[in-house]
Order: sequence, then C-alpha cells, then structure tokens
Amino acid sequence: MRRTTLYSSSSRTQLTGRRQAAKPATPTPPAPPAPTAAPAKPERRLSRRAESLLLVLAFVAVTALVVLLVGRGGGPPPREITQQDIDAAVRHTLETKPLPSVASRAAEAVRPSVVRVQGLRDDPDGYGDIEHGIGTGVVIVDKGLILTNLHVVAGSDKVKVTFFDGLESDATVVSLQPENDLAVLKAQQVPDDLAPATLRSTKDLTPGDEVVAVGFPFGIGPSVSSGVVSGLKREFRSPQGQRVLTNLIQFDAAANPGSSGGPLVTADGAVVGIVTAILNPSEQRVFVGIGFAVPIENAASAVGMHPF
Repeated sequence: MRRTTLYSSSSRTQLTGRRQAAKPATPTPPAPPAPTAAPAKPERRLSRRAESLLLVLAFVAVTALVVLLVGRGGGPPPREITQQDIDAAVRHTLETKPLPSVASRAAEAVRPSVVRVQGLRDDPDGYGDIEHGIGTGVVIVDKGLILTNLHVVAGSDKVKVTFFDGLESDATVVSLQPENDLAVLKAQQVPDDLAPATLRSTKDLTPGDEVVAVGFPFGIGPSVSSGVVSGLKREFRSPQGQRVLTNLIQFDAAANPGSSGGPLVTADGAVVGIVTAILNPSEQRVFVGIGFAVPIENAASAVGMHPF
C-alpha cells in the first residue's frame, strides 16, 4: 500500500521560495573609520615643563648657596695683598714697560717752542747771504716773540728762524737787553699751531735740581743734554773782559757754541733760564762742564713782561 505523501513538491518549492524571498540580502559591511591622531597627553607635557622648572630652581638654589657660603666664609678666604706684592707688580711693570726718562719728558714738553736762529750778512760779492752767527731761541708768545742771545744776532744784516715743524721765516730784532746778553725777535711768519713755552720762576730753584738744555750746538739739532743746577747767583766775565753777567744759573748740562739762546728747562718742562755762556779756560770753545743761563725773570723783562 502506497504511503501518503505528506508534502507535495510544489508546496515545498513555494515554501522554499517564500523562505528564500523573506531572507534579506547580506549587507556589505561599512569601511572602518580612518584612524585619527591620538590626542596629546596633557599630563606628559606638564611633566616635561615641571622637569625644566625644577632644573632651573635647582640651579638657582645651588648658586644662592655658593654665594651664601662664600659670603659667610665658607670658601677659601681671599689672600691679603702685601707690600711685597705691590713692589713686585711695580718692578714687573717697570721692567716690561719702562717709563720715559726725565730728560726726554722735559725735552718733549719744550720742543714745539724751540727755534733755530741764524744771523746772516749780505755777501759783498752778491752771492746771497753768509751765515754770521747761529744759535737757538725759544718762543714765549704765540704771536712769534722769541727770546735769544744778543751775541747770536749782533752784527747781522738779517735774521732767519726755523720752527719745530720746519717752517722758515725772516725775523726782526724788536728789543735788546745788553746787560743780560738778550735779544727779542719777532718772526714774520709762524706755524698755525705754535705753542709758547711754559715759564717758571727760579725762586724755588736749588742746586741739585735736574735741568735739561735744548738747542743747536754747532748748528746740530735740536739737541738735548741733561744735568743739574750747579749753583745760583753766579757771575761771568767774557774772555775779552768786555761783558760781565751777574745773577746767573750755573749748570752742568752740556752746552756748546750754537746752544746760546736756548731754554734751560726743569724736569717738568718749564723754562727757568736762557743759556747764554760757557766757561772756556782755553781757546778751544768747548764745554768743560760749566755753563751759565740768564734767569727767566730777567729774560721776560726784556720783552716788557713779568710772568710771575
């Protein structure tokens, strides 16, 4: 006997179709979201800033502690400077950088005021000028007034002066003081920066004081020689006995013909006298260690001025 079919094929097919139709389509899974940058961790930044701040505070604290310890004598005490240290430093300085000598400082101070003086005569044959006398002068007024010795320019037809910068100028004799062997010249031209010498009274001058003579001995110069004041209020008689000079400064700085009329200068560069003569026990006219200068008070009076 045939078994009864419980389900027909069509019914199964329809049921299957319904089931299949009811089953939804599998959806496509969505793309995962793009990764984003991880947010900064504020706690890490705060930690680094805190570390930097702590380092700065630690450095400040250590520095303050060192200063405090040194101030309270926590460090080695500074060594006291002794007189021996000072002397050693001075000796080292003098050995490595020696100071200029007294003579060089004095000569440098008066150098811009020293001039070469030439007494000239007309050549009878018409060949120009003949040198009749040569000496030295010193500017005492910036307008071109120059002190020199009378015997340097006596008998000359014209006078020429040469300044420190090489400028040459004719000069005229404007005043004479024969009793002191002095003459005052006025230059026709002067340098723009001409500086007169500083004059100093002889009132406090004493034997042994250092002095410097600046001039043109035998026309060579300007030359510098140094020595000391040998005496005061000396008297000198010329070899011919025609002239007696009094109240002179005696000095031992080398002077020779041509030095006449030049300044006798103290260690600080001030003019105290005008070199006027040398003692000649022989006819050689060379320096034997005794020279004479007219005090600047007498010399200034030849210009009609008194500087003190």
